[in-house]
Amino acid sequence: MASDQTLFHNSLLALYLIGPPTAVSLRFLQAPYGKHNRPGWGPTMSVPLAWFLMESPTLWLTLLLFPSGDNSSNYKSLLLISLFLLHYLNRTCLYPIRLLRSGTRRNSATGFPVVMALMAFVFNLLNSYLQTRSVSHYMDYDRDEWFWWRFFGGAVVFLLGMAVNIWSDGVLVKLKMAGGGYKVPTGGWFELVSCPNYLGEIAEWLGWAVMCGSWAGLGFFLYTCANLVPRARANHTWYLNKFGEDYPRDRKAVIPFLY
Repeated sequence: MASDQTLFHNSLLALYLIGPPTAVSLRFLQAPYGKHNRPGWGPTMSVPLAWFLMESPTLWLTLLLFPSGDNSSNYKSLLLISLFLLHYLNRTCLYPIRLLRSGTRRNSATGFPVVMALMAFVFNLLNSYLQTRSVSHYMDYDRDEWFWWRFFGGAVVFLLGMAVNIWSDGVLVKLKMAGGGYKVPTGGWFELVSCPNYLGEIAEWLGWAVMCGSWAGLGFFLYTCANLVPRARANHTWYLNKFGEDYPRDRKAVIPFLY
C-alpha cells in the first residue's frame, strides 16, 4: 500500500535524522539515570518497571506487525526476526527481573525519570515498526544472492555481542546486589573497556545490519552508536573522577585499545 510505503520511508528518514542531534546532545548532557541520576527531570518510576515498559513495543508491536508482511512466512524473514526478538526478550523481560533481584527497586535514589522512559518508548515504537516492516515486507529475499553469507557472518557478530552484553550486565547487577555503593568492575571485557555492555550491544546491531543488508538495519546500528558511544564516554569519565588513581588508566571507554 502506498500509505504504508510513505510511512515507512518517512520513519526511515526520521531514524537517520535523529542520530546526529542525539550524539551531540549526549556529548554535553547525560541522561539522568544510573550513575548520572540527578534531580530536575520530573517524576521518577521504578527502574525495572521503566525498562519493561519502554522496551515493550519491541515485543508486542513486532509480533503484531510481522504477520501482515508479504514475507512473514519466508524462513529467512523468520530467522531474522527471531534474533531481533531474542535480544528484546532479554532486554524487556529478563533484564528487569535481574534488576528486581538486585534490589534496584528499593533504592529510590536510582529512580528512572518518566520523561526519559517516554522518550525511549517512542523511539522503540519507531524502530520496531521499521525493523519489522523491513524484514517482513520490504526486503527482497528472492534476489538477494548474498543473504546466507551476510546472515551467518552477521549472526556470529550478533550472538557474540549479545553474550558480551548479557555477561557485562550480569557483572554490574552482581555489584549492585553486593551493596556498599559503586565499585570498579573487573574481569573479562571490563579489563579492556569501561562499558562492555555498550560494546556488546553495538556489536549486536552491527551484526543485525550485516544480516539484513537494509537501510533500516544500518540506520539502527548508526543510531545505536550515536546513543551509546557518548554515554560510554561519560561513564568512563565518571569512573575516572570517582576512583582516581584506583581506576585502570589503560582501560578505554567502549572500543578496546582505541576509544
